[in-house]
Amino acid sequence: MRKVIGIGETILDVIFRDDRPHVAVPGGSTFNCMVSLSRLGLPVAFISELGNDRVGEMIRNFMQSNGMTTEYIGCFPDRKSPVSLAFLNRSKDAEYIFYTDYPLQRLDVPFPVINEDDILVFGSFYALNGELHERITDLLEYAKLRKAIIYYDPNFRKTHAHEAIRVRSTVMDNYEYAGIVRGSDEDFFNLYGKTDMDIVYREEVEFYCKRLITTHGAGGVNLYTEKIRAHFDVAPVTPLSTVGAGDNFNAGIIYGLIKYGVGYHDLPQLGERTWEKIIRHGMEFASEVCLSYDNYISTEFAAKYGIETNG
Repeated sequence: MRKVIGIGETILDVIFRDDRPHVAVPGGSTFNCMVSLSRLGLPVAFISELGNDRVGEMIRNFMQSNGMTTEYIGCFPDRKSPVSLAFLNRSKDAEYIFYTDYPLQRLDVPFPVINEDDILVFGSFYALNGELHERITDLLEYAKLRKAIIYYDPNFRKTHAHEAIRVRSTVMDNYEYAGIVRGSDEDFFNLYGKTDMDIVYREEVEFYCKRLITTHGAGGVNLYTEKIRAHFDVAPVTPLSTVGAGDNFNAGIIYGLIKYGVGYHDLPQLGERTWEKIIRHGMEFASEVCLSYDNYISTEFAAKYGIETNG
């Protein structure tokens, strides 16, 4: 069976509601996606790092209880695991404060075997960190050589907007490795100061990657490919929290790629009807996560989907 490989930060999200801590859950952009895919029964391999502390132990135990191996999780024994504080506003969107204590030596872990048509997921500011750039590039080169589908989510938050000019060249490098780029309208505004996604695709992405999916919250989803320009409306939902919504949109897209048997060589020819079915899964997964304070789809929701393919 095809597997999904992810690389990114692993963090404990403490979610505040009305300025009071409400719940603490393991998180991280790619991590959230991997948990949901594992709950669906898909084989996943997640590459990351944690401290040798109580928080790290909690997250490792959580991974194991969700069927995820910790084989590719590095451990820094003399530093603390990262923590984020997520403050929900009236729209249930989150503003973040991050606390990290990383060592100089990073990502000293083995990489899993990658085969053709496997899917590699990466993104967030983790994929722009200069200390990790060489190691992440090694993984991207390996995945490209093996003809895996590479899925990139910039997930570029407002807190990093002041660094946008400095990191744009690395973002472009990441686009060039990617078979699919998916970002929110806010990501691209923070990166480029542009609100028109047609212009973002044409001026910033298309030269490097031909396939772009942009998400607009309640405004739906845009798709740009070699042959397609399409918009898909999203069903309205009243969220408890939008933390993890984008990450699980990614999980739904990856689930759809596997379900409909879309491999590395199929992407350039993929038709609008198949793209729409795949994107609908992304919407469904994102909506499900908005209805709880968890960062991932529920086990009950996952049980309804399973991993039947080519359906």
